[in-house]
Order: sequence, then C-alpha cells, then structure tokens
Amino acid sequence: MFRQKSRDLFDEGFVRDLHKKMYDRTWKWAGTFRTSNKNIGVDWTQVAVRLRTLLDNTRYQVDQSVFPADELAVRFHHQMVWIHAFPNGNGRHARLMADAMIRRADRPRFTWGGGSSLVTSGNPRARYLNALRAADQGEFDMINTFARS
Repeated sequence: MFRQKSRDLFDEGFVRDLHKKMYDRTWKWAGTFRTSNKNIGVDWTQVAVRLRTLLDNTRYQVDQSVFPADELAVRFHHQMVWIHAFPNGNGRHARLMADAMIRRADRPRFTWGGGSSLVTSGNPRARYLNALRAADQGEFDMINTFARS
C-alpha cells in the first residue's frame, strides 16, 4: 500500500480494496460494507453516504491544510472508526488508512501505542479506546498523543 503513490486515498474504491486486501484470507465478505447495525457506528443504511462525506471533507482539509498533518490523519482515523463501515476490522483498517495519509505527508508512520496489540484486551487497548471516546466528545489531545506514543 505504501508503494502505491498514485492511488487516491480518498476514493471509496481504495477504502474497500484496502480492507479486502487486509482480510480476504480471513473473511469472504472483506471489502464489503456491513448490512446490519452494530453496537458502534452509524446506521448501516448511512455507511456509504457518511463515508463519501468523510472522504470529500478530508480531501478538502488536506488540500487546504486545515490542521497539521498528524491531526488530519488522526481525525480521519477517528471518523472511520465512528462510521464503522465493515462488519469487523475497522480499527486496524482505520489505523492503516491514517498511516497511509501521514506517509503521503512525508511524516513517519504512527506508532499507535508503541506496537502493542490493540486487538486483545490490556492497557494499550484501554488507552486507545479511552482516547477514541474522548475524540467522540471533540477532545483530540489523547488520540493525537496515543498515535505517536
């Protein structure tokens, strides 16, 4: 993914293709938007619309340098997780998307808690989830710090 400089990160096809490439050996439905509601995320009928809005808004924010590169990527990550486009794998997918954004800005990839697993329970996962909850309330300091910790 990091070698594909010409692909448009803010294209729905890229978002779906990345998820599919990440998980096609795990789930047959990889790259396909969810078709039911979960305990997190927007209503499943709104996934495509909300994602399109996020991609368009983020493209504008990048073009206009609305925030520093790190903050743009972390905010994008937060919104991807909040939309929860796929039945599973959304956090890992959103982190990889944010890493792709930050590499395009010629910045080092995020460390997301120092390489600890965010999939299994433990202190790094708890810190990550707390940072996401703070971002849900409009407070991005914790997730910005966590992304570089």
